Amino acid sequence: MTLPESRIDVAVVGAGIIGVCTALELAERGMKVTIFDPAPVCSKTSYGNAGVISPWTCVPQSMPGLWKQVPGWLIDPDGPVSIRPGYLPKLLPWVLRFIAAGRPERLDPVADALFRLSKGSVEAYKKRLSGTGKEQLVQDSLYVHVYRNRNSASLDHLGWQLRRSRQVPVELIDKVSLKEIEPDISDDYEAAILIKQQGRTNDPAGVGVALAEKALAKGASHIQAKVQKIYPDNGAGCKLVTDQGEFRAKKIVLAAGIWSCELLKSFGLKLPLEAERGYHLVLRNPGITINNSVMDAEQKYVASLMAAGVRVAGTAEFAGLDAAPNYARAKRFANQAKKLFPQLNCEEPDEWMGSRPSFPDSLPCLGEIPGVRNIIAAFGHSHYGLGMAPGTSEIVADYVTQRITGDSISPYSIMRFQ
Repeated sequence: MTLPESRIDVAVVGAGIIGVCTALELAERGMKVTIFDPAPVCSKTSYGNAGVISPWTCVPQSMPGLWKQVPGWLIDPDGPVSIRPGYLPKLLPWVLRFIAAGRPERLDPVADALFRLSKGSVEAYKKRLSGTGKEQLVQDSLYVHVYRNRNSASLDHLGWQLRRSRQVPVELIDKVSLKEIEPDISDDYEAAILIKQQGRTNDPAGVGVALAEKALAKGASHIQAKVQKIYPDNGAGCKLVTDQGEFRAKKIVLAAGIWSCELLKSFGLKLPLEAERGYHLVLRNPGITINNSVMDAEQKYVASLMAAGVRVAGTAEFAGLDAAPNYARAKRFANQAKKLFPQLNCEEPDEWMGSRPSFPDSLPCLGEIPGVRNIIAAFGHSHYGLGMAPGTSEIVADYVTQRITGDSISPYSIMRFQ
């Protein structure tokens, strides 16, 4: 089966939240768009996040001195990081790049690049959901970082300084004020830092589905086919080889998350994109209410009230893309969440695992792929895909329509790894 070139202006490879937002943005600009993905919309990595929508993301994953904490995390079964022993030799080059990315002189450039993609995300989602009948999927929220040790809750710490220097609205509160915001939280937490003017969704996949339906209503299409190879424009349009035949498009946007690198191997590109596996546990019939997104600042997990129950999400496991899930990491969230919310009913757990596409410097790759004509990168958003999808879609659409050049998005260039 082959479609004529004229039928597709842009083929978007990937039906996660990045691909869906990009397809909608392009369709709204009058382009004929087809999404290619064998899976249903937002049923993979984009399904399982904690639902946090932050317009203030500016703190890189790699920070000065962070490496000193990693050994302690690795030996703690409940720690936020895990590396399968047999995978460490393969992971080591990525780890070295990750540590290098946390040099002090790199912080501000990376923070600014993160901030550019996330700014305005809550209002952008509200605008995109307008008219879908699913407007309620995105709500205003606080992001509540809770601390057992009052002295640990300090706005003088580097991450909070990065936020404050960018006018992120934050506030340090005491135990009494925390209880007013989240009445069901444990008495063990002595303080919290609030990030204000945030958003959250109780159904991340539902947001993607609603936006995909809006894109389809504007003339986009979704072909549930696995893209096996992509070929650049050699004068006859780009070509996609799928398990359902060949298709042609004028341009291709590669938004396939962790699976993007496989499609770039034939071009001789080797990118340090790592499958940073995250887990969540959904506790159905939770018996409590959580009013905002709540993060345990020391253990690095987030609890949110979803349509299906309380979702507790987090951890970073490095084991490769194809290793079997270790659901024990998800099951541990029950005990952790019980410490956070003592009245939480943990009797109906549902485990999940997904793979975040993570570059060592916390930034995605956007724009030109060196030496490859009319194939555009839009992948590698690490922990930030939900929050950065609207901003990414606007940048990618501007690039596709030649409103901007590669020079204006150089912090996200693939060339930084070549």
